[in-house]
Amino acid sequence: MQVPANPPKLSAPIDLERVRAQFSRPERVQASDFLRREVASRMFDRLGLVKLAPQRVLDAGCGAGADLALLQKRYQAAQIVGLDGAAAMLRAARAQGASAARLTGLNQLLSKLLPAKAGIDLVCGDFADLPLGPNAVDLVWSNLALHWHPQPDRVFAEWRRVMRVDSLLMFSCFGPDTFKELRDAFAEVDLAPHALPFVDMHDFGDQLVAAGFATPVLDMETITVTYDTAQALLADARAWGGNPLSTRRRGLLGRAAWQRLLAALERGRRADGKLGLSFEVIYGHAFRPAPRVTSKGEAIIRFDLPRKPR
Repeated sequence: MQVPANPPKLSAPIDLERVRAQFSRPERVQASDFLRREVASRMFDRLGLVKLAPQRVLDAGCGAGADLALLQKRYQAAQIVGLDGAAAMLRAARAQGASAARLTGLNQLLSKLLPAKAGIDLVCGDFADLPLGPNAVDLVWSNLALHWHPQPDRVFAEWRRVMRVDSLLMFSCFGPDTFKELRDAFAEVDLAPHALPFVDMHDFGDQLVAAGFATPVLDMETITVTYDTAQALLADARAWGGNPLSTRRRGLLGRAAWQRLLAALERGRRADGKLGLSFEVIYGHAFRPAPRVTSKGEAIIRFDLPRKPR
C-alpha cells in the first residue's frame, strides 16, 4: 500500500473494535439514518455534475446498503462493491438487496443483457486495508463513514491505491463542529471526552494531496436537527454510533451528573423552544492523476500532438 511521506497520525484514539461492535446491531443505528439519506441526496446532486461511466464502484462504509441500490440505478452497467467493517451491517445490506431484487428483477435482467459483470457484491473489511488489487475501481464513494477511522491519511492512500487513473473519489464525513451542543453540555459534567474530535476540512485537503490525489475540492455546511426533549437528542446521538474513543469515560454517569447534563442541554433551548444538535458535514472529491514517474523513478513527459485537419 502506498502511504504518504509523513508517518500516519491518529485523528483520535478511536477503538476500531468498538466501532464494529457499536454498528453490530443495525436496528440501533436505523434511527439516525434520516441524515445519511439527506447527505447522500446532496452527494448525488454533486455526482451528477461529473461525467462518469464506471465499470466498478466501491461504496466504502456501505452500512445497511441504502446507497448501493442508488449507485446501481445510476450506473447500471457497473459492478458495485459494498464494503463495511461490521458483518451485521452487510447481512442487513444483503437482505435489503435480495428484497429489492425480488421486487424488480433488475439484477437478473442486467446479468442477461450485459457482457461485463454487473450487480452488487458485499465485502467485510477495513478502509485502510482493502481486499482489492491496484487499479481496480473507477469511483470510490463514502457517505458519512470516514470519521470512524483513526487514520484517515492511510485510508486516503489505500483508496488511491485501488483507483484507476482519472477515477473519482467522492466522500462526506463530519467536521469539528458536529455535536458541539452535546460536547458543551458534557463539559459541565466532567473532563472526559464524550464525542469524537472530528478532523478539520483543511487537514483533509492536506492529506488528500499528500496521498497523491489531484485537484481536491472540499466544502462544508452545517445541518441542525431539532428535538423536543433532551432524551430524544441523546437517543439520536447514541444511534450515530456512540463514543468509540479508547480514552472514553468508563462506566455510566451517576444520577447527579446525569441531571447536570440534562440541565445543561435545557439551557441551550432555542427561541422556538427546540433543542438543536449541529452536524458539520464536509464534502470532498478528488481525482487520481496519471503517474509522473515510472516505477523506477524516471520522469514521464507527455506530449499532446496536434490533430490533423480533416
